[in-house]
Amino acid sequence: MRKVIFGVLLLLLVLTGYSILNKVHHNVELEKSIYSIVEDINNTEIRIKTLANFDWDKGFLFKPYSSQKLIDEQLNVHFRDPSNIDWRDDIYLLVFMKENEVVQYAEIDRQGADFKLSEKEYLTPSDDVVIIERY
Repeated sequence: MRKVIFGVLLLLLVLTGYSILNKVHHNVELEKSIYSIVEDINNTEIRIKTLANFDWDKGFLFKPYSSQKLIDEQLNVHFRDPSNIDWRDDIYLLVFMKENEVVQYAEIDRQGADFKLSEKEYLTPSDDVVIIERY
């Protein structure tokens, strides 16, 4: 009986440790909000700060076919890309950081558009505009 209790406790400890380490959240609600903005062909930009209901200090936009190496270099940390964007042309990947840690990400469906950040390297809460370019 002790072995069973010990095994259950060990399993709970491992699962709890994994959930604590895995802090990155796939923000589906943000994806839906962005989708509704892009869906309206009259919109030419997305203001991320008005849509993001979490704390962040930098946001990075990765275009289709971005490699894992490029993502890690731009973020300056390792982030295992769950979207496999290096093989995809149907999405952009938006990755948010807080104090040099990745906290959330969103996959942006292209919907007949490309996205860019103008000339800046990344978004901030005070400079949060993603430009929509229709094709």
